[in-house]
Amino acid sequence: MRILLVEDDTLIGDGIKAGLSKMGFSVDWFTEGRPGKEALYSAPYDAVILDLTLPGMDGRDILREWREKGKQEPVLILTARDALAERVEGLRLGADDYLCKPFALIEVAARLEALVRRASGQASSELRHGQVTLNPGNLVATLAQSRQSRRDSSRRLPANRWP
Repeated sequence: MRILLVEDDTLIGDGIKAGLSKMGFSVDWFTEGRPGKEALYSAPYDAVILDLTLPGMDGRDILREWREKGKQEPVLILTARDALAERVEGLRLGADDYLCKPFALIEVAARLEALVRRASGQASSELRHGQVTLNPGNLVATLAQSRQSRRDSSRRLPANRWP
């Protein structure tokens, strides 16, 4: 999953990029508003993490412009602005989700997965083909009711076969 991250705080941005990368996400990170805004026009992204307080251009203005120009990528606002009026404004401007700092990275990842799943019209993250079911969220594969997990101690599956 390719993510556009627009976050000016280097400590937070480094943590998000490193953590999501370890979880299998590909993250392009911009620390200023205008370059972050332009990035969505120059490359395909599955979802966006957008801070509101950015140098060069406010996150709300970026989001407003994206939506006015027809950009449909799911946007998760991740910000320290936690007032009810600001949360409502962000969602009404076109954000698909709003999460206040501080946050847990695993929750950010789960929210991104849910946003992308909904945007693609899928109700579940499970992939099915015939008798094979794969759940990438918990790394479990099932073949004709026989369950196998990467974490299963009885039969280790190679790490390079999993995201």
